[in-house]
Amino acid sequence: MHDGHEEFEEYTLLMGEDAEPESEQEFSAGEGGDTEVHIPDELPILPVRDVVVFPRAIAPLTVGKPRSVQLINDALEGDKLIGLFAIRNEAEEPTPDDIFEYGSAAGIAKMLRAPDGTIRLIVQGLQRIRLVEITQTEPYYRGRIEVIPAIMPAEDIQLEGIIRHILSLFERVVNLAPYLPDDLLVLANSVRNPGHLADIVASTLNLKLPERQELLRQNDVSKRLHRLTELLNREIEILEIGSKIQDQVRTEMEKTQREYVLREQMKAIQRELGEMEGARPELKDLREKLESAALTDEAREVAQREIDRLDTINPASPEYTVARTYVEWILELPWTKSTEDRLDIAAAKKILDEDHYDLERVKDRILDFLAVRKLKADMKGPILCFVGPPGVGKTSLGQSIARSMQREFIRISLGSVRDEAEIRGHRRTYVGALPGRIIQGIRRAGSNNPVFMLDEVDKLGMDFRGDPSAALLEVLDPAQNSSFSDHYLEIPFDLSKVLFICTANMLEPIPPALLDRMEVITLPGYTEMEKLEIAKRYLVPRQRRENGLQEDRPQFPDETLKEIINRYTRESGVRNLEREIGTVCRKVARRLAEGKAAPVRIKASQVTKYLGPPRFRHHLAEEQDEVGVATALAFTPVGGETMPIEVSLIRGKGELILTGSLGDVMKESARAALTYARSRSESLGLEKDFYQKYDLHIHVPAGATPKDGPSAGITIATAVISALTGVPVRKDVGMTGEITLRGHVLPIGGLREKLVAAHRAGLKLVLIPRDNESDLAEVPEVLKRDLDLHPVGHMDEVLPLAFTQPLQARQTEVTATRDGAPPAAGEQQAAAGVDELPSA
Repeated sequence: MHDGHEEFEEYTLLMGEDAEPESEQEFSAGEGGDTEVHIPDELPILPVRDVVVFPRAIAPLTVGKPRSVQLINDALEGDKLIGLFAIRNEAEEPTPDDIFEYGSAAGIAKMLRAPDGTIRLIVQGLQRIRLVEITQTEPYYRGRIEVIPAIMPAEDIQLEGIIRHILSLFERVVNLAPYLPDDLLVLANSVRNPGHLADIVASTLNLKLPERQELLRQNDVSKRLHRLTELLNREIEILEIGSKIQDQVRTEMEKTQREYVLREQMKAIQRELGEMEGARPELKDLREKLESAALTDEAREVAQREIDRLDTINPASPEYTVARTYVEWILELPWTKSTEDRLDIAAAKKILDEDHYDLERVKDRILDFLAVRKLKADMKGPILCFVGPPGVGKTSLGQSIARSMQREFIRISLGSVRDEAEIRGHRRTYVGALPGRIIQGIRRAGSNNPVFMLDEVDKLGMDFRGDPSAALLEVLDPAQNSSFSDHYLEIPFDLSKVLFICTANMLEPIPPALLDRMEVITLPGYTEMEKLEIAKRYLVPRQRRENGLQEDRPQFPDETLKEIINRYTRESGVRNLEREIGTVCRKVARRLAEGKAAPVRIKASQVTKYLGPPRFRHHLAEEQDEVGVATALAFTPVGGETMPIEVSLIRGKGELILTGSLGDVMKESARAALTYARSRSESLGLEKDFYQKYDLHIHVPAGATPKDGPSAGITIATAVISALTGVPVRKDVGMTGEITLRGHVLPIGGLREKLVAAHRAGLKLVLIPRDNESDLAEVPEVLKRDLDLHPVGHMDEVLPLAFTQPLQARQTEVTATRDGAPPAAGEQQAAAGVDELPSA
């Protein structure tokens, strides 16, 4: 909608201070008022918010909506007349029912086109009108209107008396209101028409929208004048109350200043007489806290200086509160207070094993830290970064580490933090300034060596207020954080004893300088067997407790948990798995609360009864061997996935069409795959000029999801060659690897997550780059046992393994097809998985 203002000075600002207008047009309403301008029976209707333009009043408007801009442009080409009607609510797109019945016919006096596309107008009210009906809704409203004639009162003593009374009241309003210029009194006294006088006075008052509408729709001038008298009296009362409050504030300020001078004189007299009394009670408390607090020498010196300064500040002064808050922060921080670490490595290992299944690499790193800490008491805390998909236990692992070491645990979320002051704090010159989140967390912990988790460090943002990641460089640098300086405290605080743990879903968004300061530990997604063990050891017992059930009931057999894992969840972590187990437990708890018999054992066949129809199918990525159908493995922020690419061969002029929200890197992989196929056309049994006769369309489903990365190269090449030769690809084969123009297969990232996705999808044979063989050491044994992992180094090794039959067996059939009409697009679609943004 449109924001309007009724102060005439706004016109001077718009037309006088802005740049030269792109175009400017003027409209003259005439000197005769309402009677000299012909108002047509139909006008364009401009709905406005919180604005009522009275006849003969001038007001600025800003128009920005496309339909409203078109309305103004059309009006300027015509008679420059529009109908202004206020709307009843804050609707962004008002309907005819939202528009008041009564409004004003107005003329466009001046117009200015702003650089941002909006139009700024100066309009002059002409006549009261009533909206009879809407005759047009697109591209903007037009309506049939009816001019409301004024009912003029008889010119008698009573009329003269009320006019003089209104002028007297209006003079008091102008004198009391600082925002009204004195020129309005001259204008009001020069008006002889009582109706015009009422409109001019009403347009200057600070009235609510219903009150303005009431005056606008009142065509009886006598009633309008009486109502205006009531509103003027009320406005005077409000202004007098405001003036009284202002006088009281001024008096109070003078009183405060006087008391301050007298108090200073009293102190001087007491010092001269040697009768200086002790400090105020609150300052005495602060001094006692300072004596007992365990502060550093620098912090103690600053606190002592601030307390002495407080003794000279008037307690009623805002500066007193700021200084006292600053001293309290200094005294409450644990400058030298530390908790004693549990250095029993066996006990710490037991606690870590109790809370988390597997994750041996992370546990070993914590136990190594405890071992070194036991030998070297003054070692600095490590800076760890747990990277993994959601739900794998990054945050809960930090809590377990704190419990195993008997340290306090503090967690702050950095997601969407864009202000550097969130980390370093605000300087005390700002109103309401506080330390940053780091110092606030240390204060909550009550010790200078907590386990401090910085969650979602990859979600940090930056804007004009600074870069929070730059502020973290000092926090997470062991060589610098021993003297971390918060903008609020401006006293070095030692963070070297803090065990910082950052968490992230991906490494790519983390700035390289920040990533270089952290020791990255990857937490991969869980396999089906790992999820099963986690559910039996941790999730099921926890959900029984949280839902008030017995410790051993209901029982979840392995078959039931596998059913939930495979058909109701599809994730790398176990968050949704726990949610589904919790749903089953709540259903059981409800039966118990209703006095019904609850099942002791949840069978796999009963899962549908509790959780509804299965949400996912546990099957191969493709149902059957098809021409060009191949499956690639993708690495996403939430773990591994299998994802298809569709390739269609259609008669054309050799154009390569790429769709499906593909990134630049993936588009280059597709072009490289096609170039490889063209370079091997003779050995593949293809015509040398096939690319001049056919278009190749590569589409990746889930088009709304951005996808990028090079690791789908060999899969795209396999799908393209399959589509060109007509040889089907095995449905149980998955593959990943970057391709070069010569057909070499280059290594990729995220191998473990991709193999987990392949295992989940039921694939049997997985082709991986030969250079990734060393990464198999971190792959769980269950994946190695169930999957036939075949390292490849060239496309010549990929095609025989992926295709259902040798290429030469289909050459005759393909040649015959190519000589005739090309196959339908649906018959030569190939699917291949790709990487989602960002790729490994």
